[in-house]
Amino acid sequence: MASLTDFLAEWGNTASFVEARTSGSTGTPKAIRLLKADMRQSARATNAFFGIVPHSVLASPLSFGYIAGKMMAVRACEAGCRLIELPVSNTIVLPDGEQAIDLLPIVPSQIQSLIDKPEYAARIRSVLIGGAAPSADSCDALLAAGYKAYISYGMTETCSHVALADAADRSRTFHAMPGILFDTDSDSRLIIGAPAFSFARLQTNDVVELLSPSTFRWRGRADGAINSGGIKLFPEELEQLYAPALSGQSYYVCAEQHSRWGQSVLLVIEGRDIDTNAIAARLRTIVADHRRLPKRIATVAALPRTANGKIRRIPV
Repeated sequence: MASLTDFLAEWGNTASFVEARTSGSTGTPKAIRLLKADMRQSARATNAFFGIVPHSVLASPLSFGYIAGKMMAVRACEAGCRLIELPVSNTIVLPDGEQAIDLLPIVPSQIQSLIDKPEYAARIRSVLIGGAAPSADSCDALLAAGYKAYISYGMTETCSHVALADAADRSRTFHAMPGILFDTDSDSRLIIGAPAFSFARLQTNDVVELLSPSTFRWRGRADGAINSGGIKLFPEELEQLYAPALSGQSYYVCAEQHSRWGQSVLLVIEGRDIDTNAIAARLRTIVADHRRLPKRIATVAALPRTANGKIRRIPV
């Protein structure tokens, strides 16, 4: 697993780029090259948003082999501030003492660790959640524990996030970072305009509700949509819809083949000895449209995940 020292050696070499890998959440992980100039541009925008300056302190429990960890190092370099390398684990452990942390990036699987340690809230000024969309329930519990948190939208190709949503905003509206503009194509897929970056314009496969050139609400991946009897359903939206019936449980939604409808909704829940009939009954009380209910509920001992912990939505 790449360390901070490994990344800083690459950052300090004479090459104009850094080697990175996509996460594998939407396909086979692949190696790409990111221009250092783009990474600096992204880091400066994040530092400005969060008020990161030379006396700030950053901390990262993420691998420096992936973009989220790499960008924390670049932000520290650009600001000239301290970066604390934390153990890469789902359990967040801050150094002993009262050292304040100005920005802590995490992935959804690490949220519970912070909820379980509300005493950390006084030490962490901002939590940045990335990697995948967190559930509304987990965000509510994080906020109730006293944390200030933001949800990021971005990808390796954009050198981390290009938009942020306040975790307290239940509408999950994403706001563009400075210098970023949004548009959509005829299929409502997001187009990122970034004149200050080398890629300038990037077509994504994310279906969104575009509210303005600087704001949108994310609906899900176009290639992950479930086409059931001519109705297009997005797993990410259904997961948020199901959350009240699945509090405290890890789960995902995906498509599976159906002889009559083409595809149907499959709900996969982590754990054994789960009363799926009781869950189905709870879902029927909160989901008004029967077409949005799962046709089948499956349980597995452990959800399939990528190497960096993201859930892989595959039928079981």
